[in-house]
Amino acid sequence: MVRILFAAVLALVVCLPLKSQADEVLESIEQAVSLYKQGDFSGAAGNLDYAAQLVRQQKGGQLESFLPEALSGWTAADAQSSSMGAMFMGGGVSAERNYREDDGDGRVQITIFTDSPMLQTVIMMFNNPMIAASSGAKLETHAGQRAIVDYASGENRGEIRVVVDNRILVTVEGRHVEKTDLVTYLEAIDFQGLAKMQ
Repeated sequence: MVRILFAAVLALVVCLPLKSQADEVLESIEQAVSLYKQGDFSGAAGNLDYAAQLVRQQKGGQLESFLPEALSGWTAADAQSSSMGAMFMGGGVSAERNYREDDGDGRVQITIFTDSPMLQTVIMMFNNPMIAASSGAKLETHAGQRAIVDYASGENRGEIRVVVDNRILVTVEGRHVEKTDLVTYLEAIDFQGLAKMQ
């Protein structure tokens, strides 16, 4: 099991663009191998977990780059990313960014979430339109992507969800906004680039 985890983490390291980050990951993996050979399985597993967390953090940074800039008349906060191990909600990596309308109360948040088994529930909704319809949401196509749209026009709030490559969930949600605002933010996302991300 340790060898399988070692191989998986090592494969992810290849995708790391920052040399210092990769070096730290490789150092942790090398320590894990050394401890494994010494029979210290707990220490080896701990080092592999640490290396895996560093890789997830690096992937979160990659996700941040796909969060668009603010639309005209809006201000964007800094993008933030987080990563969770398998023991917390099944694990996963996410990035989010908040946007505020300059001359109004509009608020939009874009979240990109991946590497979690919990995504299978959302993917099931996309594959079964009856499930989406039963929740009051609508299936639409935006930015060349199939989307689940749940917008309450009377309350000026709602969300649009898109699954990319059956593994990445993108959610654009807002309050005090028009549906067109949500769609415009969705269309500003580079879905082709996101699908190519490993």
